[in-house]
Amino acid sequence: MPQENFNDLVAFVTVAREESFTRAAVKLGVSQSALSQTVRGLEERLGLRLLTRTTRRVSPTAAGERLLQTAGPRFDEIQAELAALSEMRDKPAGTVRITAGEHAAISVLAPALEKFLPDNPDVNVEITVDYGLTDIVAERYDAGVRLGEQLAKDMIAVRIGPEMRMAVVGAPSYFRQHPWPEVPEDLTEHNCIQIRMPTYGNILAWEFEKDGHELKVRVEGQMVFNNIAMRLDAARRGFGLAYMPDDLVADDIAQGKLIRVLEDWCAPFPGYHLYYPNRRHASPAFALVVDALRYRG
Repeated sequence: MPQENFNDLVAFVTVAREESFTRAAVKLGVSQSALSQTVRGLEERLGLRLLTRTTRRVSPTAAGERLLQTAGPRFDEIQAELAALSEMRDKPAGTVRITAGEHAAISVLAPALEKFLPDNPDVNVEITVDYGLTDIVAERYDAGVRLGEQLAKDMIAVRIGPEMRMAVVGAPSYFRQHPWPEVPEDLTEHNCIQIRMPTYGNILAWEFEKDGHELKVRVEGQMVFNNIAMRLDAARRGFGLAYMPDDLVADDIAQGKLIRVLEDWCAPFPGYHLYYPNRRHASPAFALVVDALRYRG
């Protein structure tokens, strides 16, 4: 490929991803006018318009989107290979980007990294808390964290945590006014603190299992949250029953701040896994982080 074509493709991919000539120019270290001329030259050689330009944003045309989907991943691979080469030294270095849910970040990632990072001062780990099923390839994360039962088949998966259990809990003040639920179906008569999931915007059903019998209950209640801290606080204040990872409420239960019910219906299920696409040459920093997070039970 002629050098000018390669540079022009890099310019186009950067502008298309940034959706802005201004931001792309800063990222590439060139002037906005020079970048605009470069992309226009590529369009003229191809005889196709690749970008639609307005005063507010820049977006790829159908032809531009096709080129972006084809060329973009190739450039990402090249950059990954160059990063791997630059990190081939005695002390691995670089930034590893991980997306995870709040509970995984607190209960699994933080304790492991607390031990790992002091011995690896040149390795940085960026964690983005996201409750959605993030496309780590499209969002250019190095890895993501999901429950074992949610993993895509085309990803490499590494177990990083033990099996999990959920717990249904309520404050003593709540149970002074309401009877204990004996079976999951009784929850429909209770004020339950609900969970809204961002991926589809729906309210999460509470899942139970006993003696091989699986059951999902669509609970109702006055309060809905999309994070752990507020659900836990609402349960402690007696607003209703909460459906929580049991490790997060163990201390509250032991101290009598919360009461656990339906424990025999809360069966263990596969815990958290780190997942990432196949890389022929993972950077030394990434390989070290994966090994540090690996669950050894």
